[in-house]
Amino acid sequence: MKISIIAVGKLKEKYLKRGIEEYLKRLGSYAKVQIVEVADEKAPENMSEAEMREVKRKEGERILSNISQDTYVITLEIGGKMLSSEKFAAKLDELATYGNSKIAFVIGGSVGISESVQKRRDLALSFSKMTFPHQMMRMILLEQVYRAFRIVRGEPYHK
Repeated sequence: MKISIIAVGKLKEKYLKRGIEEYLKRLGSYAKVQIVEVADEKAPENMSEAEMREVKRKEGERILSNISQDTYVITLEIGGKMLSSEKFAAKLDELATYGNSKIAFVIGGSVGISESVQKRRDLALSFSKMTFPHQMMRMILLEQVYRAFRIVRGEPYHK
């Protein structure tokens, strides 16, 4: 399985970088995982609705340019479907079993995900009704993907 995490913005925090590197190392024996960073759009602090749409549109173009036609796309959105770790593991296993060997997880920027990316997605996934920093979501996502592989293989970790 080939997994891409497409995220808006550059990761700056060292503690998050270290955590992400650890999970990427752990995941190496289960799947090929890569993180693709796309540039975030510079925007004023207080944006109008039109400015927000434009920021999302530009970031969305950058995101979509990194997704091939044969990729199953999962966006991370507050309004998405919530799954337990076991159900998430079952979903990844189902995708692998039925020929979806390329999966892209999309983490939008600070103003969200564009309509064009939402139209391209196959699944909108929510980790919580709470809002998390989009930079931190990379590590949380990687941990859950790692947990999912461990669950599917019946290996100890998730309890």
